[in-house]
Amino acid sequence: MKKLLLVAALLVAAITNAQKGSFLLGGNVGFQSEKIGDSKSNNFEFSPKAGYQFSERWTIGVEGSIANADAAGFGKTEKYKIGAFTRYAVPLSEIFSVYADLGAGYQSSSVNDAKGMYAKLTPALFINMKRGFGLNFSIGGLNYDNLDGKNDPRQERMGFDFGKTFNIGISKNFEL
Repeated sequence: MKKLLLVAALLVAAITNAQKGSFLLGGNVGFQSEKIGDSKSNNFEFSPKAGYQFSERWTIGVEGSIANADAAGFGKTEKYKIGAFTRYAVPLSEIFSVYADLGAGYQSSSVNDAKGMYAKLTPALFINMKRGFGLNFSIGGLNYDNLDGKNDPRQERMGFDFGKTFNIGISKNFEL
């Protein structure tokens, strides 16, 4: 974990020393509640992102995620992710841009103290509102993750959920 924090600190330092451009803050918040018979589950996730846009099309930065799940009969689960991302954007007009985020990093889960890695590729649409605020829309992508628990076998997942999920996020660009 100390090595991961050192890598994140070095990445932030590299971002702040890049050529002048804009600093990006953004993220997503999600909540899901499900009830089947007497069984109920609640899921909450917060995924912030910070990056430096060093050219008109390229952004690099750090991302994270905190997720809590509470399912009757299974107890509470906490999941954490921290990693880096790179974004390639293509402006279509002053209002619209399309972009793809490629992110990878470390993840952990409170279930059996599991740890692992993740990688994801997410195409999205950016709508520039006003004063650097924007909305981000994505409808899935390609993802991979793995987890190794203390008493569980290794879990590996690969998914292609393009068109199956829908995410809305908000971002703010700050001029330096």
